Amino acid sequence: MVRTVDAATFRDMIDARRRGDRSFALVDTRPEESFAGWHVADAIHYFYKPFHEFDLDDFERETGLSPDDSVVTLCAKGKASNDFAAELDAAGYEDVVVVADGMRGWSAVYDRTAVPIADGSDAAPGLDIVQIQRRAKGCLGYLAVGGRERGSADHVPGASDSDGSGRVAVADSDGSDRVAVADSDGSDRVAVADSDGSDRVAVADSDGSDRVAVAIDVSRHGDEWVEAAAERDASIAAVLDTHVHADHLSGGRALADDLGVPYYLPAAAADRDVAAEFEPIGRNETLDVGGIDLKALATPGHTDDGASYLVGDAAVLTGDTLFTDSVGRTELQFSAGEDGEDAEEDDGASDQGAAGAARRLYDSLHGTLLAEPDDIAVCPGHFAVANDGTTGDVVPGEPVFTTVGDARRGIEVLGLDREAFVDRITRTLPEKPPNYESVIAANRGVETPPDETAAIELELGPNRCAADSGSGSTADDD
Repeated sequence: MVRTVDAATFRDMIDARRRGDRSFALVDTRPEESFAGWHVADAIHYFYKPFHEFDLDDFERETGLSPDDSVVTLCAKGKASNDFAAELDAAGYEDVVVVADGMRGWSAVYDRTAVPIADGSDAAPGLDIVQIQRRAKGCLGYLAVGGRERGSADHVPGASDSDGSGRVAVADSDGSDRVAVADSDGSDRVAVADSDGSDRVAVADSDGSDRVAVAIDVSRHGDEWVEAAAERDASIAAVLDTHVHADHLSGGRALADDLGVPYYLPAAAADRDVAAEFEPIGRNETLDVGGIDLKALATPGHTDDGASYLVGDAAVLTGDTLFTDSVGRTELQFSAGEDGEDAEEDDGASDQGAAGAARRLYDSLHGTLLAEPDDIAVCPGHFAVANDGTTGDVVPGEPVFTTVGDARRGIEVLGLDREAFVDRITRTLPEKPPNYESVIAANRGVETPPDETAAIELELGPNRCAADSGSGSTADDD
């Protein structure tokens, strides 16, 4: 009997197998090159092409499987594996499962989990940090949720603007100079801007939800963030990216448009000729999220526009600057042809290219992130997914984080001096993310995938945003 399951159900099957609650063999039928470039952990490779004769003896000899085994079949899009499953069924295999949409579907599977907050944190009451994991790629986004009753940091109606725009200026009731601006598009959502030139901006929501949230590093599957907010009775009042991404298509601008809320990029993104509309968030600028401060820390290095976001005194969202076991690579922005520099030809003497960026990364790490208290949680933008689908010490579905103190003590490259660090980071450049030039261009708003299929194809494959610190291809069948 052949059954078809969606990718989320397949995820749950994998988790059950990891716990020892079920057993099955996963057979990936894609071409060898596609399989070698990226596959699900513990998959068995057996190439199958539809409408070609199926040799059962060869299959069983190559895989070691028999009709007594439960078999799950997977291909690029779900078509070849469906035909293959029918062949197994005809050959007497009684328990055969097909993963609908194949690796395309697997690429869009998510887990949501809460990041533990240290007991001594003063960022609460009511702070939640939700980590949204894109399992197949290792991409990590976040929802920071503040929680307080309506009070002095919220706003009371003021006089209507007189410029005919229909926008309403709302004065804060606590005597401060903050001004809230309510959109006139019929929604009840409120975005709040400062009126005195200071570096504080409040964000609040008036749509009846009890809590206020901001979404960080949103993928093109923005519904995951909306659902995470709904689970906590929160409304998303702003969307932020930590930098212009190279490994996946950002959904930040699209989600902000859908919700009618501001979209923020680090202010330095303006120097990368970002064509998409965004609100710049500058160094040390702070958003008030339901009584919780979210502060932008300039952390260039992985990219020149890189920022990390300090959430209260509980956590820092580090994007691709600092991971739990490594640091960000520094050449992708320049390899993509920005700033007229070629990272591969960088002689290390200038402040440009990979070596110059590595120096900036060192300063960002030691002068900014590692200067935070030891118990601050470090919440990275990715975890490593190898080509064979393994994730090292990371267990998908469980929070991926470290602390500032543990990172300082445990990540070997952070113990090097500045020049040794630069040499280590630039000596061996890892394989680049698939299609990274086109992904960067799309995230800068200068190119647009023509359709959903093109967007899927651009993103296939694991992220490769970490540097090779010296310590310890896409699917195209039918």
